[in-house]
Amino acid sequence: MCQLCKAKAPAQRSRRFFLAAAGGIAAGLAFGPQAFAKETKPPPKPENLLSPDAALDRLTKGNARYVDGVSRRHDFKHEREALAGGQNPFAGILGCADSRIAPEYAFDSGRGDLFVCRVAGNFASDETVASLEYAASALNVPLFMVLGHDSCGAVDATIKSLKDNTTLPGHLPSLVSAIAPAVKATEGKPGDHLTNAIRQNVIDNIAKLKSATPILSAAVDQGKLKIVGGIYRLGDGKVELIV
Repeated sequence: MCQLCKAKAPAQRSRRFFLAAAGGIAAGLAFGPQAFAKETKPPPKPENLLSPDAALDRLTKGNARYVDGVSRRHDFKHEREALAGGQNPFAGILGCADSRIAPEYAFDSGRGDLFVCRVAGNFASDETVASLEYAASALNVPLFMVLGHDSCGAVDATIKSLKDNTTLPGHLPSLVSAIAPAVKATEGKPGDHLTNAIRQNVIDNIAKLKSATPILSAAVDQGKLKIVGGIYRLGDGKVELIV
């Protein structure tokens, strides 16, 4: 190759590369939205498309059936098939990990109806807030309930730990730290300290979720999301609402 051709070759290659890249960008701009747009699928459970108030009404009626012992029969086989490709729960529950409280049973609900986060003491950690943010933003869940229960062992352990100034073993101190504000706020108040602290803990975590920026607080302000509380009674299964 002559010296003149050698000199021209890099410039020609650079020009060809630029034109090819420009063409690729133009094609991406022309076809990108169609290529990357998510396919819109119908919700697997259309009956779960509810307003916040309608979702709360459905939870309340489900709990009434559970209390009366007339829970519906759920077709789990066909529910599994319908939900294989997606989900659209109508309510999110932040509940206690206590084995005696199963939200799906307590509200007489089927698979795909409830988005449930459970931790001893039903408090909103960063992880549970993030999970509920996903439920609100990606799944459009219209209602959250913070669900406490009577005789909560986590709250009782926190009361005793603070009273005796003792440190619980393992990772249990993290539970104490989370529940301590409710215990301290109800200390010396009329009535049973444990009962009062359980209720206050629910109220505190309702407030925490409502103020969680930027996702949950915005959804609440826009009326897309309602956040309430409840106390589950172990004796009869009834949930007392805290709105």
